[in-house]
Amino acid sequence: MGLSEVTVTAILTLLPMLLGLAMAGDLQVRSIVVEDQIIMRVPVRPPPPQVRWVEHKGPKCIHADKIKGAFLSGNDHVDFILEGRKLLRAELDETCPALDFYGGFYLSSSDERVCARRDVVRSRMGATCGIERFRELKAKVRR
Repeated sequence: MGLSEVTVTAILTLLPMLLGLAMAGDLQVRSIVVEDQIIMRVPVRPPPPQVRWVEHKGPKCIHADKIKGAFLSGNDHVDFILEGRKLLRAELDETCPALDFYGGFYLSSSDERVCARRDVVRSRMGATCGIERFRELKAKVRR
């Protein structure tokens, strides 16, 4: 392993701790760039009141700058709050419950997009979960 690989590994290992201390209690998405890699801290908000959501086909990728926050509404997914009050559900891989993400989580991207089957969600404790797919959420109107 070369010196630059060790440096990147050390930075990525310490990054959750440093960002967590610097942004405690902050509900804004923050991002930094480390060697052409964008790393975003996404705060988790309380879920909305009981709303029935209908899932629709979602995009393969989303632009990282559109993510404004997230909340947990189930054991195996994270719901992203996007610009314009859109909601997008990121379904996580089978082996990874979302329970570790209550304190917020990190996303990293090399091209300013977060993509299914490519990118991962990283908990503040260091666990990682792959994003299997995105689903667009629409509120169901009760009649």
